Amino acid sequence: MYAPGTRAKMSSIFAYQSSEVDWCESNFQHSELVAEFYNTFSNVFFLIFGPLMMFLMHPYAQKRSWGIYGVSVLFMVIGLFSMYFHMTLSFVGQLLDEISILWLLASGYSVWLPRCYFPKFIKGSRTSNRDLRHLIAVSVILWAAALTSWVSDRVLCSFWQRIQFFYLHSIWHVLISITFPYGIVTMALVDAKYEMPDKTLKVHYWPRDSWLIGLPYVEIQENDKNC
Repeated sequence: MYAPGTRAKMSSIFAYQSSEVDWCESNFQHSELVAEFYNTFSNVFFLIFGPLMMFLMHPYAQKRSWGIYGVSVLFMVIGLFSMYFHMTLSFVGQLLDEISILWLLASGYSVWLPRCYFPKFIKGSRTSNRDLRHLIAVSVILWAAALTSWVSDRVLCSFWQRIQFFYLHSIWHVLISITFPYGIVTMALVDAKYEMPDKTLKVHYWPRDSWLIGLPYVEIQENDKNC
């Protein structure tokens, strides 16, 4: 049995606004149940891109590791926990949001850490350098833009409130969810050099390669052993 004081503390950490973290978006502007409306529902992209990447990367998962499904599931878990945190601004929601990110990083290391602990620079990859350079460049740009949105929301909140623009943390959610597909495909290309030396990975983009913006995925081709 919990003592009365313990029960009160347990209840308080689940309570709305029990977290010390509060983002720039005004609270309870659109709903009495949702503290930060836009910050909450911008996480829907995690729930869209997670299953979509599981589908697009299915051939890679079959050849390399089913662990990529676990990475995608944890990506969706981050979205769900982030939704809960921004909806309630509770201390428990904050912990779940932050811990789930660590789970995702740990799972990514467990799937893609090469046996030789990565080279100084990627050489002789089984995909074209152009593909890899493009993925890395887009990943860095997306990550930098996402991080800029996150920092600006925290540091320049008073300015954004004066001009009635409360959406930077929501933009962070959108940009970081788009970064995820680029990140896992980049890691797949690096990993293929060590773990799939008999395969060639070709990068494609959903819904079409010809589109300016798309979600990357890989097609696996068997190398011609007679060459």
